[in-house]
Amino acid sequence: MQPSIIDGLPNITSDKEVEAAIKSRPKNVLTAADKNRVNFGGIRSATAIALHMHQPLIPAGGYDLGTADIISNLQHMMENQGIGDNHNAPVFQWCYKRLGDFIPELVGEGKEPRAMLEYSGQLLFGLQKMGLHDVIDNLKRVTCDPALWHTIDWLGCPWGHAVAPSTPVQDYRLHVKAWQSNFAAIFGIDALKRVRGFSPSEMALPNHPDTAYEFVKTLVDCGFTWVIVQEHSVERPENGWGPENKYIPHRLVCKNSKGEEASIIAIIKTQGSDTKLVAQMQPYYEAKGMQRTTIAGKSVPPLVTQIADGENGGVMMNEFPPKFMEVARESSGTDSPMMNATEYLEHLEGMGITIKDLPVIQPIFQKRIWDKMAESDKKKDIAQVIEELKKEDHNFHMDGGSWTNDLSWVKGYENVLNPMNQLSVKFAQKILSSKKSLDERKYRNALYHLMTSQTSCFRYWGQGTWTDYARELCRRGTEIVEKDF
Repeated sequence: MQPSIIDGLPNITSDKEVEAAIKSRPKNVLTAADKNRVNFGGIRSATAIALHMHQPLIPAGGYDLGTADIISNLQHMMENQGIGDNHNAPVFQWCYKRLGDFIPELVGEGKEPRAMLEYSGQLLFGLQKMGLHDVIDNLKRVTCDPALWHTIDWLGCPWGHAVAPSTPVQDYRLHVKAWQSNFAAIFGIDALKRVRGFSPSEMALPNHPDTAYEFVKTLVDCGFTWVIVQEHSVERPENGWGPENKYIPHRLVCKNSKGEEASIIAIIKTQGSDTKLVAQMQPYYEAKGMQRTTIAGKSVPPLVTQIADGENGGVMMNEFPPKFMEVARESSGTDSPMMNATEYLEHLEGMGITIKDLPVIQPIFQKRIWDKMAESDKKKDIAQVIEELKKEDHNFHMDGGSWTNDLSWVKGYENVLNPMNQLSVKFAQKILSSKKSLDERKYRNALYHLMTSQTSCFRYWGQGTWTDYARELCRRGTEIVEKDF
């Protein structure tokens, strides 16, 4: 296995060893001993929490935007702690490593803590470049130690924190594969083999049929077996309403304009985004009041699932640690324990429940598309149908669904999206379509700039400095592609 950093760049290029490992991995993650840790047939409910961690890479290592080194935003915060909330940088560093302290302590007490972790590739690379080996070592401890790894469920994600609805599908696939390669280089092939779930950045699920299909197909092709989705981003195909039972797994089915289908198991994150839900361990208290439900006529415990930023805000920095410890201690051995989603799904599989037994969902607004196409006497192009629906209802859109209903990842950001898309087109034309043997170092450099430019932060934080960062990264990426290929 190659090192995680090669010639100053992250190991993000597809590796045959990684691809072979994913294809040949064992069917299940749980060992026989792991399956006995929870009395799945006797519990009433279960709680799953996921921590999302990300810091973008920005051209801020110097005063001149055009020549500044690309550094982690965390490094920028560390070096400028007198500005805004940058004084939180050392606390953020602690947040990134602290489960590596909490988990061994709880396991040492005989408890059964659980947590799902999603760290962007940009964050992991930034931590390494900053020399924060204490963070990486703590994460390796809970990821690679056979006595601890059952407690942690790593979730894959796009390497550069790109939002799926507005990222070219061929680039999104590169992000997913880059994260897998980078993760394996840091934590090892065996750790990657245990990664089955996927967490889309900003909980952004594409709802354009062709983009949604490619999204799910990418995940399945890359070996993922389930994805976490926001409840408001999906609908039931039969009526367009939200999921009837949000606390059981569903089957996310995405059909494209050609009629091709791709499907994957979906774990539903309930409610909107609020770090208090995880910081105060609200899912546990909700789960405690629930009873077993049914899937395909079989009695199963409901799973209450939440994901939140693992470091952002006072509640996550200050309230989460004692509450997590308290709940881990209180819930262990009870009929409402903490469980990770992969663990939960493998227990269902052990009961004979398969993906075909799960209720079907699809991305929001798709029922209206398929209904309108079916109503028409003439065969209509899907783009025409979408435009008609937009004219009929100003709330109808193909921007995708995410954790926020009041923020678009598209509208108002043409000054960022245009250069991003132009870079993507050049990358595809000159590199992806090339039949020539490519120089590995040059390819890695071009891919690094492409993916770094596509992080959602360049839109989330609004116009100004952050959009300037994006355009500068696109300029550099375009220059690299045109010069080296």
